[in-house]
Amino acid sequence: MKSRDTLIRLKRFQVDEKRRKVAQIEMMAAEFDRMAADLDREIAAEELKAGISDPNHFAYPTYARAAAQRRDNLRQSIQNLHVQLDDAKAELGEAFEDLKRAESLEDRERSIDPARDAAVLSQPAQPRAMRASA
Repeated sequence: MKSRDTLIRLKRFQVDEKRRKVAQIEMMAAEFDRMAADLDREIAAEELKAGISDPNHFAYPTYARAAAQRRDNLRQSIQNLHVQLDDAKAELGEAFEDLKRAESLEDRERSIDPARDAAVLSQPAQPRAMRASA
């Protein structure tokens, strides 16, 4: 019975760990989205200052070009994070199913022999010295 409790604690820990991983990936994606939006605003401001919005124009602002490249890199990273997020959610689902299976096995084991459980619970507590000598 003790090993089953340990197994359930391990499964709960794994589920919690997977939840933290999902939350962390979601936070990173949100932060990258925010950074990309900031870069979009900076690019628009730079283009407005220069009066040139065509990236192919010879006088297009260098800062706007560099910011656009960073923004595109962030968007690519966001796409990669969404793939990782899908994988992490699948792993979370599997870990949750494992936990439910372990818990159902414990419940089933407890319900199989309630007389044994009742007998164990009804035994009077004996001091250690008496148990050792018996």
